[in-house]
Amino acid sequence: MAHRKKILAIASGGGHWAQLLRLRPAFAGHEVVYACVARGYAEDVAPARLHAVGDANQWNKLAVARLALRVAWVVLRERPDLVISTGAAPGFFGLYFGKKLGARCLWVDSIANAEALSLSGRLAGRHADLWLTQWPDLAGPEGPAYQGSVL
Repeated sequence: MAHRKKILAIASGGGHWAQLLRLRPAFAGHEVVYACVARGYAEDVAPARLHAVGDANQWNKLAVARLALRVAWVVLRERPDLVISTGAAPGFFGLYFGKKLGARCLWVDSIANAEALSLSGRLAGRHADLWLTQWPDLAGPEGPAYQGSVL
């Protein structure tokens, strides 16, 4: 097997989290650290570590700043080789800070975004080494690419 990598898998709660968990077979053989909005998600990934980073949306700028700082701390502490996210704000910041530290970054936009890419997905695209959508109609020559759906 190739060199064991450290993966930071980060997402918001609910459907974003469920989709991220469906990708776990791809992480086999690697060290995976998770980050999500609340500590309650830790039971989903035990015995792996989970960092609770909180959540925010574009309407609460102070919460966005706190979230960015928390995610930056996680990325600095963990120093992942790869950051992967299915969205939303926590995932964007994970990719943003991960890329700054030299991590490879993968964004899979949520399957819920059937009509248009999410705001975080549009922002994350410029920081992703691989930027994916789960809807063929949303794929484009400049990205994101469509390679199937998680669900």
